[in-house]
Order: sequence, then C-alpha cells, then structure tokens
Amino acid sequence: MRKHTLLSAILTIVLAAMAAVVPVVAQGQKPTIKVGSTNFGEQLILAEIYAQILEANGYPVERRLNLGNREIVAPALESGQIDLYPEYLATYLTYLTKDASLSSTDAGQTHANLRVALAGKNATALDYALAVDTNGFVVTKATADRLGLDTVSDLAKGNGQLVLGGPPECPDRPFCLLGLTGTYGLQFREFRSLDAGGPITVAALEGNQIDVAVLFTTDAVIQARGFVLLRDDRRLQLADNVVPIIRNEALSQAPDEITTLLNRVSAYMTTSELTALNARVGLDRAEPREVGATWLRLKGLIQ
Repeated sequence: MRKHTLLSAILTIVLAAMAAVVPVVAQGQKPTIKVGSTNFGEQLILAEIYAQILEANGYPVERRLNLGNREIVAPALESGQIDLYPEYLATYLTYLTKDASLSSTDAGQTHANLRVALAGKNATALDYALAVDTNGFVVTKATADRLGLDTVSDLAKGNGQLVLGGPPECPDRPFCLLGLTGTYGLQFREFRSLDAGGPITVAALEGNQIDVAVLFTTDAVIQARGFVLLRDDRRLQLADNVVPIIRNEALSQAPDEITTLLNRVSAYMTTSELTALNARVGLDRAEPREVGATWLRLKGLIQ
C-alpha cells in the first residue's frame, strides 16, 4: 500500500512538472516551415522572399530549394516533404485537374478554381500577386526579320522547318508544345530538350542550334540580348499570376499571421518588380538570397 502511495506521489509530481514545462516551450516556439522551389532562378528568388519574411517574424525555416520541375515539387508538397512554395495560377490548376478549361485570363476566377482543386490536396492557395509569368516563345531578331515574325501564329511561315528548344517537360505541357500544336496548329522539325528557361536555352538560341526558345516572359535576358518575344495572339497563355501554395497542416499552426505575412509579399509583387529581380540574378549574377533580402527591406517588409 505504501509502495502504491509512493508511486502515485512520484507520478503526480512528474505530471505536474511536465504540465508546467511543456506549455512554456510550445508558447515560445513557432512552427518550422519547409520552403521549397522548382528549378529556375525566379523560383529561387520567390522562395527566398517567402522564407525570409517568415524568418524575420520568428519562424524557423528549412530551405529545400531547386528540387526539380513541378512533377517533382508538387508531389513533395502533397506528401509533406515541403510546406510552402511559389506557383503560377493557370499552370498549376491545369496540372492538378488535367482540365485546361478551368483556367482563363481571369485571375480571380482561376484562383477560385484553384482553391477548389486544392481542397482535396490538403493545401491552400493564398492571395495571388499582380506579377504574371508565362511561357514566352522567343526568336533572335535575325530570325524575326528573315521570316517576318511578330506573333506566335507567324511561326506557321516556317512550319515543319524550325527547331524548338525548351525544358524537358515542354512536349507534355498544354501551355508549351501541346498548345503550340493544338491551339496554333504549328509543327516543328525537332524539339530539343534543354533547361527551364536558363543559360543552356539562351546559348542554344544565340548559337542558332534552335530557332525558337521557350523562355519565361519575366526573363530580363529577352530584352538584354535583343531577342524578340512573339505575341501570343491566340491567348494560349492564361492567368499565370504568382501565388504561394501552403500545406494546411503548416498553415493551421498560425493561420492569421502566416497568411498575413505571405499576402503582404503578393500585394507588393508586380510583373515589373519580378522582372527586375530576375535581372539581378540572371544578368548581374547576384545570389537569390541577397536579392530577396534587399527587395524585402526596400518594401519595408523586414528590417
């Protein structure tokens, strides 16, 4: 009986100590957020901006950047390997639903449809930015002058003769090669698998190894190198506004604050701002972490 009483007393003391200690730790500690990105410069910049505004407000951050293309990163979000990464409205919605008709040039409606699509994925699309980045189909000025190219439709003048170069996933993407053949009726002599709007694609275009390059419309290299961005006259590209996607499990731990912080980023990010940030990384060779920090400070979002 005495042994039972003694054990009960010890257990009571231990439980009381745990009750006193555990809440203090929990109250003083914010959840760790795992921030990811796909595999091109703009994604690294945006992911750094998301990471740093969270860090500045007391959130521990694990960076898991440059993981690969969407086919790698989107499943990583769903499985919990990452909690947060930057996406693009129309492209991500089409990836999730395999239904391009749910996307349009209306960013508000596309965003609403994306939130519905994410309901079964344990994730949330926060506010989208004014910044829009789509696939751009780019040629050299010499090629544009030789063939008289101004629009994507004009590429039909070289149907079956031109070489298209872009990211490996382009042939399977509705806003890339599938869209060029389906929406525009274009045929290419060859598709060359290069990188995601990066230096390999740029070098191939400049070196005449390809005739048409898939670059991102916010890539400052287009203007810097004197390339011609063909006008998307049949509106293949839709509302690809930048949008942070976060797992509900991470968001639920501090929903009001995390939402407010990330939405502030979206409120300030415009297409011209994003293009300028890309120029700092792509042309000036600055580090994405440095570029992101400078932008956040200039906007008054961190100290």
